[in-house]
Amino acid sequence: MNKRKMAILGLALCISVPAIAQSVPEKTGINSLMGVAPRTADFVKIATINDMFEIQSSELALQNHDPALTAFATQMIEDHKKTSAALKDQLRSGTVQLAPPTALDESHQDMLDKLKTLHGRDFALQYRSDQIEVHQDAVSLFRRYGEGGENAGLKTWASNTVPTLESHLQAARALPQ
Repeated sequence: MNKRKMAILGLALCISVPAIAQSVPEKTGINSLMGVAPRTADFVKIATINDMFEIQSSELALQNHDPALTAFATQMIEDHKKTSAALKDQLRSGTVQLAPPTALDESHQDMLDKLKTLHGRDFALQYRSDQIEVHQDAVSLFRRYGEGGENAGLKTWASNTVPTLESHLQAARALPQ
């Protein structure tokens, strides 16, 4: 499907989605494929859920006592608690009138539930795969919002956060296979 058809499809789907829900173009990946910035509501929702998943999955990694994952997982918990706090500060500043989600969405919860059933090498491999996937998504999300987002404060914060997320992605790729 060419880009124009995808854009038309995305626009048509957006019109039919309630304002509260994550927009279809962002949820389906159309925005990412086309390099389009997410809406502010989508950015806040996805960034918050990604942080929650990073923290919770990394806490599981620490419980599995895998020395190869411990340093990475500790860093993920520390860094994503910082980004969660920074995002909450942005929301409290009053320039964005949104309440962040308080629980994982279904896909992230499914990923976390799967991790809970794994141990040893199986856990390590799935954790690595999940970390690569969510960090690729986060780099794309933050970069796109930083380049074309609607809120100036969030745009600056997103742009400033991209290098940290890129380093997380590199570190995730370096985890043992």
